[in-house]
Amino acid sequence: MDSLTQNLTQSLAHHWHKRLAEIRKPAYLAIPDLIEEDLASGRLRPRDRLPGLRDLAAALALNYTTVARAYAEARKRGLLDARAGSGTFVRGKTQTLPLAGGSSVEMSMNMPPEPPELAARLAASAASLLAETDPYRLLRYQDFGGTAADRAAGREWLRMRLPDCKDETVLVCPGIHSALVALVSQFARPGETICLDALAYPGIKAIASQLGVRLQALARDEEGPLPHAFEALCKSEKPGAFYCNPTLQNPSTLTLSTQRREALADVALRYSVPIIEDDAYAMLPETAPVALATLAPELTCYVTGLAKTLGAGLRVAYLSMPTARQTQRIAGALRATTVMPSPFTALLATQWINNGTAHDMLRAIRTEANARQAIAAQTLTAWPYDAHPDGFHLWLPIPAQCDWAASELALHLRNQGIGAVAGAAFSTDGNAPNAIRVCLGGPQDRADCREALQRIADTLDDPHHLHMPMM
Repeated sequence: MDSLTQNLTQSLAHHWHKRLAEIRKPAYLAIPDLIEEDLASGRLRPRDRLPGLRDLAAALALNYTTVARAYAEARKRGLLDARAGSGTFVRGKTQTLPLAGGSSVEMSMNMPPEPPELAARLAASAASLLAETDPYRLLRYQDFGGTAADRAAGREWLRMRLPDCKDETVLVCPGIHSALVALVSQFARPGETICLDALAYPGIKAIASQLGVRLQALARDEEGPLPHAFEALCKSEKPGAFYCNPTLQNPSTLTLSTQRREALADVALRYSVPIIEDDAYAMLPETAPVALATLAPELTCYVTGLAKTLGAGLRVAYLSMPTARQTQRIAGALRATTVMPSPFTALLATQWINNGTAHDMLRAIRTEANARQAIAAQTLTAWPYDAHPDGFHLWLPIPAQCDWAASELALHLRNQGIGAVAGAAFSTDGNAPNAIRVCLGGPQDRADCREALQRIADTLDDPHHLHMPMM
C-alpha cells in the first residue's frame, strides 16, 4: 500500500468507524452512503484511490465479504471504478459535481425546454389566481389527494392515456417521485425485491436504497426488458412489483412496443405481480402505444405528471390506482411521506388543464424539442445516438474504438462547463453501459444548445483531450 492510500485508509477508518456506529443500516449499504457523504463534503475526491478490501475490512473490523458487498454496491451507484491491477478509485457522481467557472450549460437534468411564451403565460396565470383566490385557502391544509376540482382535472389529464380513468381512483401528488416513494413502500418491505429494467431512472435507485428494498435487474434487448426474464424471476422469487418507464425511457429514450407491453403485462397477470408504470414522458410523443394500465388494469398503478411535460418546478403528478380501496391505502402512505402538494401549484395545474393552457404549452414544448433534436442530428452526425424527435434527451453510447470511459467524458465535459451524466447513474445490474445521457432542455435557447452540442462533438472528435490533466 503506498503512503497516500495508507493515509487515506487511516483517515477513512477513523471517520467511518464512528459513522457506522451511528447509522442504522447494514454496513454494506452504509459504506456507499458514506462515500457519497465524503464526496459531497470534499473528504473524498474523484480519482482518489480507496483502500483494498482486506485493508479496509481490517481497519473497520468488518469481514471481507461485507466490504466486498459495499464496494459492489458503490459501483452499482456509479461511485467507484475498479481497475484490474490498479485498485479501486472514486468516480464520484458526475451529475452533482459543480460546473466549472460561472458559465455553464446544464444538460444533466432532464427538464423540458422553455419556449418564450411560457414565461408570459405563467405570469398571467399566477396573477389571476392570486387575484381570484381566497389567500387563506393557499395557506391551509387541503383535502388529501387533492380537492374534488384538482382530482377532476387530473382525471382529464390522465384520460389522454387512460380513457376509463375515474375520479375515485385518482390522487394528486407533489411530483412523481413522491408517488414512487409511497408505491415502493407499499409493495416491498426492507430486504424484499422490486424488478425493473437494467437501465432505469436514478430516482428509483435512490428510493429503493433509502427504503432498504432490493432492485433486481431484468435482462434486456433492444426492445426493453425481456418477458422471459421477468417470468423466470416470478418463478424463482416473486417480486413485490415490476417498475417500468415505458415511454421515452430515461435514459435510453426507448418506447416499449405494444407487443412488448402485452408480453410483460401477460407475465404480471399470470403471476399477480403489481406494476408501477412511471409514465413521466407519456404526453410528449404525438402518439404512444397503449398503457400497461390498460392491458393489466387490476394490477397497474399508473403515474404521470407535469414536471417532465411542462416544467421541472411544476411539482404536480396524478396517480391512478386499480381500485378505490387501493387508492385510499396508498393515500395513507402519501400522507405519511409528503402530507400534500402545494395548494398554489395544484391550483395552477388545475387551471392550466381546464383552460387549455397545459395543452398549448405541451404543443409549444414539443415544437421546441423537435427543433433541438434537429440541431443534435446536425451536430452529432458522426456519432450514433438514440433519441426521439418529441423528447428532450438523447443517449450517446461511447464508440468501442475510443479509449476512454463515459465517467471520464462526463467529468471532462463538466470541467468544460457542460453537464452530462455517465451511464453508471442509470445501471441497476452493476454492468454500466459506456454511454452518456445528454439533456437538451437545459440550455437557455437553441443557440446555447447548438454551442454545447458542438463542444461535445469536438471533444468526441479529439478524444486525447480527455487525458489531459484537469486543474
